Amino acid sequence: MYGGLRENIVVEEGRIAEFSDRTAETDRESFDAAGSLIFPGFIDVHTHGAIGVDVNAASSDELMKVAAFLARNGVTAWVPTLVPDSDENYRRVIGEIDRLMEMQEGRPVAQAVGVHYEGVFANEKMCGALRPEYFKKYTGGELAELPRLKSGVHMMTFAPEVEGGIELAAEFVRQGWIASIGHTRADTETLDKAFTAGARHMTHFFNAMTGIHHRDIGVAGWGLKTDPVTFDIIADGVHVHPEMLVLVCRAKTPGKVTLISDSVAPAGLGDGEFEAWGEKIVVEGGRTRNERGSIAGSVITMHDAFVRMRSLGFSESEVAQMVSSNPAKLLGLEDSRGSIEAGKRADLVGVSDDGAIKFVMIGGEFVDLG
Repeated sequence: MYGGLRENIVVEEGRIAEFSDRTAETDRESFDAAGSLIFPGFIDVHTHGAIGVDVNAASSDELMKVAAFLARNGVTAWVPTLVPDSDENYRRVIGEIDRLMEMQEGRPVAQAVGVHYEGVFANEKMCGALRPEYFKKYTGGELAELPRLKSGVHMMTFAPEVEGGIELAAEFVRQGWIASIGHTRADTETLDKAFTAGARHMTHFFNAMTGIHHRDIGVAGWGLKTDPVTFDIIADGVHVHPEMLVLVCRAKTPGKVTLISDSVAPAGLGDGEFEAWGEKIVVEGGRTRNERGSIAGSVITMHDAFVRMRSLGFSESEVAQMVSSNPAKLLGLEDSRGSIEAGKRADLVGVSDDGAIKFVMIGGEFVDLG
């Protein structure tokens, strides 16, 4: 079940045991949805931090604080996302994420399930808020040299037109990475080659890629017309106009769209001036801006994206696909996450009819919403 369920749920040992319209047996843990609409827990595959914590600069304790914040906003699993940085800092932060994944076990916080390297191999002309001085070219060994977690998902946003980009796409598949196209201005021939090599997803659709023109299909047009390709998109109303969100999500179909926050450290702190990635970021009216004048990520949560897409006319089932089941499939975690089914993790979000969060459960444990 994708979402919008109104029913009693029986939980055993952190997993969904069954659904019932009667009081559960006394030797089982149960809760009554009490009129809530129940959705599978939200999964954010692209977040750089929140509440003043930047993933690139964070300790495991600070990442745990982000995980608690995300949980209060309906996220039950997340992928800490790195911007391009020094090899030394990559090693440090990968170690911190490893420690986080040990610390989080059995705790009702958003569970980190891997790492997302955004833009290590990107087109300098489509850098957006990323730092091109840390971009790499691929000559054969660079991917193997990147630090990896002890366990979990490894995802990479890359531009297939960079030196060695097609070989790199094939190497992603060989080494078990999720290859996502982004920060790119590749032509359709190059994109087709990347697809053949194994790239099947696109990062923050429309942003940091060439758009659609009636005489040039662009990267975005290629993504829409290439049926097996999926994409994620930032539903903050800033990165992509709300009417365009509706247009492209309907054109692609909600079954192939993943919502992301692309949140940065100032998320959850309101407007103001902040430091991140070695420069000042201004947040004003929910819009970020760095010193170069570029949008520098978002300050929304996945709950904000959930509410926005419902307000734009997407059904409960469609929104649940975009915030839960599709990201679970993208990460290869659909056997345990992403839908409400017996045997899956009891990662659940209960919302009122107007979309407000009433409860969050992670691994069968309720989150303190504070």
